[in-house]
Amino acid sequence: MKKTLHANFLIEGSFSEADIEFDEKIFKINIIGPEKNNLQKVIPGFIDLHVHGGGGADIMEGGSAAKTVATTHARFGTTSFLATTMTAPFLELEQSFQAMKKNFEKKESNEARLLGVHLEGPFISPQKLGAQPDFARAATLQEIGELHNIVPIKTLTLAPEVFHHLDLIQDLTAMNIMVQIGHTNGTYEDGVEAINRGAKSFTHLFNAMSTFHHREPGMVGAALAHANHAELIPDLLHVHPGAIKAALRSIPNLYFVTDATAATGMPDGDYKLGSNTVHKCLGGVRLKDGTLAGSALTMDQALRNLVSMGMSIAEASKRLSQIPAELIGVLDRGVIKLNAYADLLILNGDLTLKEIIIEGEKV
Repeated sequence: MKKTLHANFLIEGSFSEADIEFDEKIFKINIIGPEKNNLQKVIPGFIDLHVHGGGGADIMEGGSAAKTVATTHARFGTTSFLATTMTAPFLELEQSFQAMKKNFEKKESNEARLLGVHLEGPFISPQKLGAQPDFARAATLQEIGELHNIVPIKTLTLAPEVFHHLDLIQDLTAMNIMVQIGHTNGTYEDGVEAINRGAKSFTHLFNAMSTFHHREPGMVGAALAHANHAELIPDLLHVHPGAIKAALRSIPNLYFVTDATAATGMPDGDYKLGSNTVHKCLGGVRLKDGTLAGSALTMDQALRNLVSMGMSIAEASKRLSQIPAELIGVLDRGVIKLNAYADLLILNGDLTLKEIIIEGEKV
């Protein structure tokens, strides 16, 4: 059914007063003039490329977990996302993929759109597990291909310095899987070589990777010196605002993710993250030893955090929507334009969400 909305829309990088008409997609845009002070702002729906869980459910649980995660994050403005796995034996990964297949093939009302999978483990360094369970192992194209045939793997996190993983990057790229460098103890040179072979991004920049030193720049140095893209968790716990600003000056297409866990949208307490138990307290999620273990961040809070650091709403929106969408080849989401999906967020003056529209339907 056709709908019409009059507001200040974020179109091509700036706000303009406009009318738009839409059903599932936007089919008419009438720009009236510059932004008008007394009108509400509308930005594209958030696109989160790193989501482990939410609403008490963890993607690795299988069953109805993907549905719970999709409905939970939709409430906070995420209109599409990548379900993100943990390091686990193949059979556990296969079971989680099989459980996700139904949600991938059919989106129900009030759910964010599942675009595919971010395979964060198990092809990572045993020295940089972070909160990942200790099942790191060598990647094989056969295993990846079997999972990819169940639900498309859009992003795969890889430690390039272990198990001859550098040799797989070109093959993975040919499979239309975007390779990210992460959970890695590799050198600066390892990072540069991985980029040269086709790795496109870095997983949760600064976290679970070899750090920067002026004589040994490490993987962080490779990202800051050479990357065009990297994801970063802006909960202001994982990364200091000063480090976020340094990354913004170095990496043109830095974008933001939640790395959300089952604790997202839930009260303090214990939750599952793969085979690990994590504890949510004071806004953070940690293992028993205090290691940060994903987050309880939502994308609307990410927007507010970034704006509190001095970023414009327009730039924050681009780094929460358009850049991640384009990185995984999705060109009809994350922007307000003709023929794009009507994934729209209507903002209150304090940047809380007044209304959420996913594929033309109000959540």
